[in-house]
Amino acid sequence: MTMGHRVSLLVSISVVVAVALTSLSAWFMTRISLYHELDDQLTRMATAISPSVASDPQNLGGLEASSLAATNTTLILVRADGHVATAPGDNVTVTTGAKELAVARTGTVDKARTVTDSRGVPVRIVAIPFTSDGTHYALVAGQNLTGTYATLKSLSIVLVGTSLVGIVVTAIAGYLAATSATRPLRDLSRAVHRVTKTDELSPIPVRSHDELGDLADSFNVMLSSLSNSRERQKQLIADASHELRTPLTSMRTNVELLIADQNNHILPDQARSEILDDVAAQLGEFSSLIGDLVQLSREDAPPPRPQYFDLSDAVSKAVERGKRRGPNLEFDVHLEPHPVLGDEATLERAVTNLLDNAVKFSPAGGTVTVTMEGDNVIVADEGPGIAEADLPHIFDRFYRSDRARNTPGTGLGLSIVAHTVTSHQGWIKASRAASGGAMFTMYLPRTEPPVEQPTAS
Repeated sequence: MTMGHRVSLLVSISVVVAVALTSLSAWFMTRISLYHELDDQLTRMATAISPSVASDPQNLGGLEASSLAATNTTLILVRADGHVATAPGDNVTVTTGAKELAVARTGTVDKARTVTDSRGVPVRIVAIPFTSDGTHYALVAGQNLTGTYATLKSLSIVLVGTSLVGIVVTAIAGYLAATSATRPLRDLSRAVHRVTKTDELSPIPVRSHDELGDLADSFNVMLSSLSNSRERQKQLIADASHELRTPLTSMRTNVELLIADQNNHILPDQARSEILDDVAAQLGEFSSLIGDLVQLSREDAPPPRPQYFDLSDAVSKAVERGKRRGPNLEFDVHLEPHPVLGDEATLERAVTNLLDNAVKFSPAGGTVTVTMEGDNVIVADEGPGIAEADLPHIFDRFYRSDRARNTPGTGLGLSIVAHTVTSHQGWIKASRAASGGAMFTMYLPRTEPPVEQPTAS
């Protein structure tokens, strides 16, 4: 059973119970009201004619059966000694009981009750005590309930018919409302099954602006993120395969040459040494590329727990690495305190990548400038610089400019830098330095650590 069916069934059951209780309450309240009104009417009538009957108990005050039949009324006189008399000519008899006799003997009024006459017709009777010539009587006035029962029967038919119509209409309305309300959930369920079976990440329609609409929006955002992640993964695999193909082919050629020379001994020692050096360099490129790929694969992973640290410490450590990698270069470094909240290791790696890029393209004896100004870290070199056509793509994965195609590297360093800076709510841009070389400006907002409040002694 679907959720829509369960909701409509629950609504129908609730309506059935509510309508049944309401109808029964209305029927019983009407019955009580009719009986109460009839009892009052009979009591007023008996009280009004009791003086006439008291003046002539033998003939019931001159009342005849024909006049009583016109009003559908029955009169019975019960004497304290148990004698019962009816109006002259009355062919319909009503059997009284001990309650009416007790009214005659005690003079107290008892509650009205329902009895059956000689025809089997229910009659409502009321007994009123009176005294005539020292003798105690009870005047019993009754009226058959045919009209009252007919009224109650008509009311029950109306209530049952109205209840059935109301239940059917409410059930249909509940089913339509439940179907409409649960449509986003059905769309979501179908979308999940479609993704599971076909890997198709198409969004689902948003049909409302309530909580279910928000759920559909969130699911569409998740699908969009998953689709983007899948596209990035495909692109990364394609780019990595392309980048790996060339060094693998070269390494395979070199290894095959070495294997062939092992049998023929046709290569001179210097050529063999050059081939081995080439293989070692290619292995180094593989290690670097694999390290960068691992770093990129962590883009979608949750970041490590951020901590407060001084960015100048990370920049200083990166500069020390840069000096070891570029011993024939000068480093002009200007640092200043810069508190940030983030991961110190990844930011140090980002600055190291910028310095590796500067070392790679700087001429011997050139100067690499590292400056911290405000919220910016600026790294500039005196190399050939970046062409205007390359600036929009310089941070793309595996992008290599014409000048950099023959230099060592994986084409991933600047992409890692851009991702790291962006994840720390910053930005980075590339431009030409005043000396003509490349200049990278990395912006990272300052984040002061909270001031600890002194504890009360």
